[in-house]
Amino acid sequence: MRIQILYFAFFRERLGTTNQSLELPEGATVGDALAELGKLHSCISDMHGRFRAALNHEMVDDGARLVDGDELALIPPVAGGADEPLRHCQVLDKPLSLDRVVAAVSAPGMGGIVTFTGQVRDFNEGHSVEHLEYEAYEDMAIKVMTKLCLAIEAEWPGCRLAVEHRVGTLMIGDVAVVIAAAAPHRAEAFAACRALIDRLKQEVPIWKKEVAPDGAEWIGMGP
Repeated sequence: MRIQILYFAFFRERLGTTNQSLELPEGATVGDALAELGKLHSCISDMHGRFRAALNHEMVDDGARLVDGDELALIPPVAGGADEPLRHCQVLDKPLSLDRVVAAVSAPGMGGIVTFTGQVRDFNEGHSVEHLEYEAYEDMAIKVMTKLCLAIEAEWPGCRLAVEHRVGTLMIGDVAVVIAAAAPHRAEAFAACRALIDRLKQEVPIWKKEVAPDGAEWIGMGP
């Protein structure tokens, strides 16, 4: 059988490609695919245990079975149902809109709306920053953001969330993410807004490359 491998951020840069086809025997697992990729590419074997795999947009473990035509994405560390209701969750390569996310959560019963705007700063971890480069596994990122919104809304009933995240090259002062959280009372709105930005940074497949005068690195990769 043949499956499609997708590469992002660190892996895309090291391998010089965004995808490749991989032939595997019938009944192969994700672990088998990763082992084969490790033989082909040293950067994948070197990162063993430090990245995750997504099979057709869902995080899986090594034992998941593969079938012909599957899409397997290698997910480096991040610096984060069909009948589920839609949420305003967008990944964009153009300027974001705080007005859009606020409009998406506004309703007559909402007594408080809390927003968060994250922008690129010029200094981080003791050194200057020239710009950031964001990359996303877009389809999966939108799906994960939607699930996060629904999960947080279930924790704070009556709350409503919306989010937009930027990709591409962002200069100092550019806006990278905007979030709006609305709730009947302000305490729930504050809590939901904070929960979403915290979990987004941990779980959503969006990667950040920090470019400084003395070099560049993917944030979250560690030593």
